[in-house]
Amino acid sequence: MTGRVLVVEDDHPLRSVLLRGLREEGFDPVPAADGAAALRLATSPFDAVVLDVGLPDADGRDVCQALRAAGFTAPVIFLTAHHHLTDRLAGFSAGGDDYLAKPFHLTELAARLRAALRRAGPPPPAAAGGLVLDPTRFTCTASGDPVGLTPTEFRLLAALLAAAGSLVSRRELRRAGWPEGAQVSDNTLDQYLSRLRRKLRAAGSDRTISTSRGIGHGFR
Repeated sequence: MTGRVLVVEDDHPLRSVLLRGLREEGFDPVPAADGAAALRLATSPFDAVVLDVGLPDADGRDVCQALRAAGFTAPVIFLTAHHHLTDRLAGFSAGGDDYLAKPFHLTELAARLRAALRRAGPPPPAAAGGLVLDPTRFTCTASGDPVGLTPTEFRLLAALLAAAGSLVSRRELRRAGWPEGAQVSDNTLDQYLSRLRRKLRAAGSDRTISTSRGIGHGFR
Protein backbone atom coordinates (compact mmCIF):
# COMPACT_ATOMS: atom_id res chain seq x y z
CA MET A 1 0.00 0.00 0.00
CA THR A 2 1.43 3.39 -1.04
CA GLY A 3 0.11 6.93 -1.31
CA ARG A 4 0.79 10.65 -1.37
CA VAL A 5 2.85 11.60 1.69
CA LEU A 6 3.59 15.07 3.05
CA VAL A 7 7.19 15.05 4.39
CA VAL A 8 7.77 17.89 6.88
CA GLU A 9 11.48 18.08 7.76
CA ASP A 10 13.64 21.21 8.06
CA ASP A 11 17.00 19.44 7.72
CA HIS A 12 17.70 19.61 3.97
CA PRO A 13 20.01 16.55 3.69
CA LEU A 14 17.63 14.37 5.70
CA ARG A 15 14.63 15.66 3.76
CA SER A 16 16.35 14.75 0.49
CA VAL A 17 17.10 11.24 1.78
CA LEU A 18 13.49 10.81 2.89
CA LEU A 19 12.10 11.97 -0.45
CA ARG A 20 14.39 9.74 -2.48
CA GLY A 21 13.87 6.71 -0.24
CA LEU A 22 10.08 7.03 -0.11
CA ARG A 23 9.94 7.30 -3.90
CA GLU A 24 11.96 4.09 -4.13
CA GLU A 25 9.43 2.49 -1.76
CA GLY A 26 6.60 3.45 -4.10
CA PHE A 27 5.26 6.52 -2.28
CA ASP A 28 4.61 9.97 -3.77
CA PRO A 29 6.35 12.30 -1.26
CA VAL A 30 5.84 16.08 -1.20
CA PRO A 31 8.37 18.17 0.78
CA ALA A 32 7.75 20.93 3.35
CA ALA A 33 10.57 22.66 5.26
CA ASP A 34 8.55 24.09 8.15
CA GLY A 35 5.17 24.16 9.87
CA ALA A 36 3.78 27.06 7.85
CA ALA A 37 4.52 25.29 4.56
CA ALA A 38 2.98 22.08 5.92
CA LEU A 39 -0.28 23.84 6.79
CA ARG A 40 -0.47 25.45 3.36
CA LEU A 41 0.18 22.19 1.54
CA ALA A 42 -2.19 20.17 3.72
CA THR A 43 -5.18 21.98 2.25
CA SER A 44 -4.81 19.51 -0.66
CA PRO A 45 -5.35 15.75 -0.19
CA PHE A 46 -2.64 13.58 1.39
CA ASP A 47 -2.74 9.94 2.46
CA ALA A 48 -0.24 10.40 5.33
CA VAL A 49 2.19 12.87 6.91
CA VAL A 50 5.75 12.35 8.12
CA LEU A 51 6.25 15.21 10.58
CA ASP A 52 9.44 16.26 12.36
CA VAL A 53 8.81 17.44 15.92
CA GLY A 54 11.67 19.98 15.99
CA LEU A 55 10.68 22.45 13.26
CA PRO A 56 12.23 25.95 13.07
CA ASP A 57 8.93 27.86 13.26
CA ALA A 58 6.71 25.62 15.41
CA ASP A 59 6.59 22.47 17.49
CA GLY A 60 5.53 19.63 15.19
CA ARG A 61 2.98 18.53 17.77
CA ASP A 62 1.28 21.94 17.55
CA VAL A 63 1.24 21.60 13.76
CA CYS A 64 -0.42 18.19 14.14
CA GLN A 65 -3.05 19.60 16.48
CA ALA A 66 -3.79 22.38 14.00
CA LEU A 67 -4.20 19.84 11.20
CA ARG A 68 -6.54 17.72 13.29
CA ALA A 69 -8.56 20.76 14.34
CA ALA A 70 -8.98 21.68 10.66
CA GLY A 71 -10.41 18.24 9.91
CA PHE A 72 -7.24 16.57 8.56
CA THR A 73 -7.69 12.85 9.25
CA ALA A 74 -4.76 11.18 7.46
CA PRO A 75 -2.22 9.29 9.62
CA VAL A 76 0.65 11.34 11.08
CA ILE A 77 4.01 9.76 11.94
CA PHE A 78 6.30 11.91 14.10
CA LEU A 79 10.07 11.97 13.66
CA THR A 80 12.04 13.05 16.73
CA ALA A 81 15.47 13.06 18.29
CA HIS A 82 13.89 12.44 21.73
CA HIS A 83 13.44 8.92 23.06
CA HIS A 84 11.59 9.59 26.36
CA LEU A 85 8.19 8.07 27.07
CA THR A 86 6.74 11.50 27.94
CA ASP A 87 7.71 12.80 24.47
CA ARG A 88 5.97 9.88 22.76
CA LEU A 89 2.86 10.32 24.88
CA ALA A 90 2.77 14.04 24.04
CA GLY A 91 2.90 13.14 20.35
CA PHE A 92 -0.02 10.74 20.65
CA SER A 93 -2.01 13.32 22.66
CA ALA A 94 -1.43 15.84 19.86
CA GLY A 95 -3.12 13.53 17.36
CA GLY A 96 -0.17 11.52 16.05
CA ASP A 97 -0.58 7.91 14.98
CA ASP A 98 3.00 6.70 15.33
CA TYR A 99 6.39 7.85 16.61
CA LEU A 100 9.82 7.09 15.13
CA ALA A 101 13.02 8.14 16.92
CA LYS A 102 16.10 9.28 15.02
CA PRO A 103 18.23 7.68 13.71
CA PHE A 104 16.01 5.20 11.92
CA HIS A 105 16.04 2.95 8.86
CA LEU A 106 14.00 4.15 5.92
CA THR A 107 12.59 0.67 5.44
CA GLU A 108 11.08 0.88 8.94
CA LEU A 109 9.51 4.26 8.16
CA ALA A 110 8.02 2.83 4.96
CA ALA A 111 6.68 -0.18 6.86
CA ARG A 112 5.12 2.06 9.51
CA LEU A 113 3.53 4.21 6.81
CA ARG A 114 1.99 1.17 5.13
CA ALA A 115 0.69 -0.10 8.47
CA ALA A 116 -0.81 3.30 9.29
CA LEU A 117 -2.48 3.46 5.88
CA ARG A 118 -3.96 -0.02 6.34
CA ARG A 119 -5.40 1.00 9.71
CA ALA A 120 -6.79 4.24 8.34
CA GLY A 121 -8.57 2.70 5.38
CA PRO A 122 -10.09 4.93 2.68
CA PRO A 123 -9.92 8.64 3.60
CA PRO A 124 -13.28 10.24 4.46
CA PRO A 125 -14.36 13.53 2.84
CA ALA A 126 -12.48 16.57 4.16
CA ALA A 127 -14.24 18.27 7.06
CA ALA A 128 -15.05 21.97 6.92
CA GLY A 129 -15.05 24.35 9.84
CA GLY A 130 -15.02 28.05 10.56
CA LEU A 131 -11.95 27.91 12.81
CA VAL A 132 -8.40 27.65 11.44
CA LEU A 133 -5.34 27.45 13.72
CA ASP A 134 -1.84 28.71 12.85
CA PRO A 135 0.75 27.19 15.23
CA THR A 136 3.56 29.33 13.79
CA ARG A 137 1.92 32.46 15.23
CA PHE A 138 -0.34 30.97 17.93
CA THR A 139 -3.32 32.56 16.21
CA CYS A 140 -6.74 31.44 15.10
CA THR A 141 -9.14 32.74 12.50
CA ALA A 142 -12.90 32.49 12.89
CA SER A 143 -14.62 32.69 9.50
CA GLY A 144 -11.57 34.58 8.24
CA ASP A 145 -11.34 37.03 11.14
CA PRO A 146 -8.20 36.82 13.32
CA VAL A 147 -8.40 35.77 16.96
CA GLY A 148 -5.24 36.54 18.94
CA LEU A 149 -4.31 33.75 21.35
CA THR A 150 -1.61 33.26 23.93
CA PRO A 151 0.44 30.05 23.53
CA THR A 152 -1.49 28.41 26.37
CA GLU A 153 -4.87 29.45 24.93
CA PHE A 154 -3.79 28.11 21.55
CA ARG A 155 -2.83 24.71 22.97
CA LEU A 156 -6.09 24.44 24.90
CA LEU A 157 -8.17 25.33 21.86
CA ALA A 158 -6.20 22.93 19.65
CA ALA A 159 -6.78 20.09 22.13
CA LEU A 160 -10.53 20.77 22.18
CA LEU A 161 -10.81 21.00 18.41
CA ALA A 162 -8.68 17.90 17.84
CA ALA A 163 -11.13 15.90 19.98
CA ALA A 164 -13.65 16.19 17.13
CA GLY A 165 -16.67 16.86 19.31
CA SER A 166 -15.77 14.47 22.13
CA LEU A 167 -15.24 15.63 25.68
CA VAL A 168 -11.71 16.32 26.92
CA SER A 169 -11.06 15.78 30.63
CA ARG A 170 -9.68 18.63 32.71
CA ARG A 171 -6.59 16.54 33.36
CA GLU A 172 -5.97 16.21 29.60
CA LEU A 173 -6.49 19.94 29.13
CA ARG A 174 -3.89 20.71 31.81
CA ARG A 175 -1.49 18.30 30.11
CA ALA A 176 -2.11 19.96 26.73
CA GLY A 177 -1.88 23.55 27.95
CA TRP A 178 1.00 23.53 30.40
CA PRO A 179 4.47 21.93 30.70
CA GLU A 180 4.89 18.56 32.39
CA GLY A 181 4.78 18.96 36.18
CA ALA A 182 3.19 22.41 36.21
CA GLN A 183 0.79 23.02 39.11
CA VAL A 184 -2.44 24.32 37.55
CA SER A 185 -5.49 24.96 39.71
CA ASP A 186 -9.09 24.44 38.62
CA ASN A 187 -9.60 28.20 38.88
CA THR A 188 -6.70 28.90 36.51
CA LEU A 189 -8.03 26.45 33.92
CA ASP A 190 -11.53 27.94 34.20
CA GLN A 191 -10.13 31.45 33.67
CA TYR A 192 -8.36 30.38 30.48
CA LEU A 193 -11.47 28.65 29.15
CA SER A 194 -13.57 31.74 29.93
CA ARG A 195 -11.11 33.97 28.04
CA LEU A 196 -11.23 31.59 25.08
CA ARG A 197 -15.03 31.74 25.02
CA ARG A 198 -14.97 35.55 25.08
CA LYS A 199 -12.40 35.78 22.30
CA LEU A 200 -14.29 33.39 20.05
CA ARG A 201 -17.58 35.14 20.72
CA ALA A 202 -16.02 38.54 19.97
CA ALA A 203 -14.70 37.18 16.67
CA GLY A 204 -18.22 36.13 15.67
CA SER A 205 -17.65 32.37 15.91
CA ASP A 206 -20.81 30.31 16.17
CA ARG A 207 -18.92 27.59 18.04
CA THR A 208 -18.25 27.62 21.76
CA ILE A 209 -16.66 25.59 24.55
CA SER A 210 -19.14 23.50 26.49
CA THR A 211 -18.84 22.08 30.00
CA SER A 212 -20.06 18.75 31.35
CA ARG A 213 -19.52 18.94 35.08
CA GLY A 214 -17.44 16.13 36.48
CA ILE A 215 -16.53 14.90 32.97
CA GLY A 216 -14.76 17.59 30.98
CA HIS A 217 -15.11 20.11 28.17
CA GLY A 218 -15.95 19.95 24.50
CA PHE A 219 -16.47 22.09 21.43
CA ARG A 220 -19.84 22.60 19.85
